[in-house]
Amino acid sequence: MTESKKRSGGKNIGFAILLIGVFMAALDNGIISAALTTINSSFDVSATSGSWGITLYTLGLAVATPIVGKLADRYGRKKLFLIEVAIFTIGSLGVALSPNFELFLAARLFQSFGGGGIFIIASSHILSTFSKETQGSKLGLLGGMNGIASVIGPNIGSFLIDVTGNWHWLFLINLPIGVLLVVFGWITLQETKTEVLSKIDFLGISLLSFSILSVMFAVNNMGEGNLLDSLLGWSTLGLLLLGVVIFAVLIFVEKRHEKSQTTDPILPYHLLRKPTYAVTMVMGLLSGIFIGSIIFIPSYVEQILGISAAKSGYWMTPLAIASGIGAAGGGFFVDKQGPVKTLIYSGIISIIGFGGLGMFVDSKTTFIIFSVIAGIGFGFVLGAPLTVLTSNAAGEQKGSAIGTLSVARQVGLTISPTIFAAFIQQGFGKLSMLIPQKIQEHGIDPSQMPGGAMEQISGSGYANIQESIAKIPDPEVQSALHEAFQSAVRSAYEPIYLTTAGAAVLLIILVSVFSKKFAEDAREDKDAGQTADNKE
Repeated sequence: MTESKKRSGGKNIGFAILLIGVFMAALDNGIISAALTTINSSFDVSATSGSWGITLYTLGLAVATPIVGKLADRYGRKKLFLIEVAIFTIGSLGVALSPNFELFLAARLFQSFGGGGIFIIASSHILSTFSKETQGSKLGLLGGMNGIASVIGPNIGSFLIDVTGNWHWLFLINLPIGVLLVVFGWITLQETKTEVLSKIDFLGISLLSFSILSVMFAVNNMGEGNLLDSLLGWSTLGLLLLGVVIFAVLIFVEKRHEKSQTTDPILPYHLLRKPTYAVTMVMGLLSGIFIGSIIFIPSYVEQILGISAAKSGYWMTPLAIASGIGAAGGGFFVDKQGPVKTLIYSGIISIIGFGGLGMFVDSKTTFIIFSVIAGIGFGFVLGAPLTVLTSNAAGEQKGSAIGTLSVARQVGLTISPTIFAAFIQQGFGKLSMLIPQKIQEHGIDPSQMPGGAMEQISGSGYANIQESIAKIPDPEVQSALHEAFQSAVRSAYEPIYLTTAGAAVLLIILVSVFSKKFAEDAREDKDAGQTADNKE
């Protein structure tokens, strides 16, 4: 009994190590966004060039994630977790000490190769060491930690800069945490691995990396200029087609590897043919859309509620707290009622929350209510349900499967902000039509408009339009322009959250249609686990 308690205590300490590691890695991309302007100034680079600090990190995560998941299956999850934390920590030190912008970008890329595998390895480790009855709650906490870190990263970044006055501390703070994780992880984590074939799939790894890079670069190029024009341009469309062609070659190569049974494929062909596995990838992409919409909460409260830019980030706090509660609750429901029902609950809650943000927010109170509901729905889908469904479909290939799920989520997270930014641009673009319309409705003669009023408004950035309107001396003109601005704001932000609610509807449809096949996967995975236990 005492030995059993010791083993259980060691597993729980190990789980805490995994949680801290996931939080540290997930926090890093959000935390830098608060310091971009400061970092760009310190290196004397433009905002466009400076954004590569985020873009390269995202690309590195997308490439490293599935590869590290596969390597962890092969060489041991404890070993790879410690290596990933070490790479991330060394990369953080390199970023903090970079003497120029080129080395800063190189260190960010190196850092991403460490951050990319931490969440995946932690998820695989839980699936291989904890019982089926407790996996959901553990994965829920892991997903909650991942989601909360992503949401509150900008706030923590702003706080650290305010306290220290130096952006370098955003990365130096990772050093003591990383060292402690390596030391305690070495002592407490169990080693787990999966029996695999002897040869490593170097060709598959290369093809997968180039395919992901092509798609991610294409998505990044979509943000340049008009959305439709950039989508049809060769810098976007050409790279997308190249990514698809390389992926098609990858499938052909993986099919040959699986037939020959001499090479361990990076992306097993039998998984690609499995409908449930493909559906979980689509649902992973949809969950990325949820995260993408949350990025716009600060600007949303600025424009809809009139919150100052300095305080807008704090209005993400209710959603962040709710997402943590939702993630833990989602894990609990996975344990008690299964991942399918949990995703249906998540979809329903998300429809109410995000739909409410899109249509019914007219005060701070209604915003808090709907953002909390949205946070709970968003939290439910993090970590546990999709990870369990993917794990069940993957059989023994859990690491690589969960890695691919993370990439699908990352693609959704990368694409959606570009589309949502286009919605905002189109919404504010209606001002030129709305202003004359509202002026006419108020019975104002355009010739009576104060001199320079239109030029003052049209020359303001989105964030400054309300200030420009407030400076106009005529109250009636002020009222007309304010109505025009509010109509434009609504048409800018409503599509973001209604699209996210639509993604939740699609999530419910997919999980409902494939519910029987998901149940079959779960039975097969359980039987395989029992067979493995009997052999031991």
